[in-house]
Amino acid sequence: MRPEDVIVRLVLTEKSFRLMEKENKLTFIVRREATKKDIKRAIESLYKVKVDKVNTLITIRGEKKAYVKLSPEHSAIDLASKLGAF
Repeated sequence: MRPEDVIVRLVLTEKSFRLMEKENKLTFIVRREATKKDIKRAIESLYKVKVDKVNTLITIRGEKKAYVKLSPEHSAIDLASKLGAF
């Protein structure tokens, strides 16, 4: 699976902003068939950051949501602003 095909969109909610500030995490909706390794590889190659951990869940709507914790040398807020979140 190509990195461009894994990420569907960035999630921008109050909770996702809180996670950016407090835990250096970004929240994405991803393709349902994507594995945690696929997600990590896609984020690292598309956005040139280092990922520490990926957690996923399936939402009530049936979408797959990924919580991506960036390594301390990268800022989730900086990356979100580059992606047009602010």
